[in-house]
Amino acid sequence: MKKLSGYGIIMKTTGKEPRLTMIILITGASHTGKTLLAQKLLKKYKYPYLSVDHLKMGLIRSGQTELTPYDDDKLTAYLWDILKEMIKTAIENEQNLIVEGCYIPFNWKESFDADYLPQIKYICLIMSESYINSHFSDIMNFGNVIEKRLSNDLSIEELIQDNQKYLRCCLRYGLDHFLIDDEYDLEKCFI
Repeated sequence: MKKLSGYGIIMKTTGKEPRLTMIILITGASHTGKTLLAQKLLKKYKYPYLSVDHLKMGLIRSGQTELTPYDDDKLTAYLWDILKEMIKTAIENEQNLIVEGCYIPFNWKESFDADYLPQIKYICLIMSESYINSHFSDIMNFGNVIEKRLSNDLSIEELIQDNQKYLRCCLRYGLDHFLIDDEYDLEKCFI
């Protein structure tokens, strides 16, 4: 295996055509554009993506858990146990995968041996307080661009608090994040 400098990707050399394996984790507060970015990457790279919200609702509706959509902290621990093993399986099978959702813990790196980490790229989408204050109505209007939300009763204060929490945690854990401050342009994102 050969590491490609600067890309965090492993080139698999098995005698046949080399493959690049990449897992992309996309997280952030509600309404930051996680699903939109995953859709853009699907079109650009042809990588499949998994919506953690779909997994969550499938497990809840099928009765596999008694947790509800409002049990955020408990859902993060519950879903991450499943997601981390799916990610390991994808890497072991040399399959690319995008995982998007808010249920990715900030200490996610602790779940993987050193051999896995170079193949996982993490990005957290964060909106600044000034961006939210200036664009709140746009944020709410675009909340249904990719997915149909049943409820859109998020307040500006909640949105600011959630984004500030994500920023604090990204800084605390040294995680990559994309700050949406001036304009909303995911094309400027790392990918």
